[in-house]
Amino acid sequence: MVLGHGIDIVQNKRIADMLDEHGERFITRCFTDRERDYAESSPDRRIERYAARFAVKEAVFKALGTGWRSGLSWTDMEVCRDPLGRPVLQLSGGCAEEARKRSMSQWSISLSHTSDCSVGSAIATGSCEDSS
Repeated sequence: MVLGHGIDIVQNKRIADMLDEHGERFITRCFTDRERDYAESSPDRRIERYAARFAVKEAVFKALGTGWRSGLSWTDMEVCRDPLGRPVLQLSGGCAEEARKRSMSQWSISLSHTSDCSVGSAIATGSCEDSS
């Protein structure tokens, strides 16, 4: 059963400006080490990779129904890739706890980007049996 859905679109220039203005502070606040390693591994696509992951994280906050608020951290979620290269979501900390409270046991995410914009989608599923 679908329990939450979020979608977000971000202009890549906005992320480029955040990187220019706030640099390492922005990166460490919003992205895990693995996300950073992935984005930085391709200098030509660095901005798009950060922007797409940022959009997915915004979409996850929307799917959780919480938005970004105290007790939830951008790094409580990580966009990884499975062996086939598909994006997968890993939750930890406050985000994992919010998902558990809402019986959100599985996540499907998707991301895409052009040179101008990046989009992320997150769908949370679970079952009534997951509720306690």
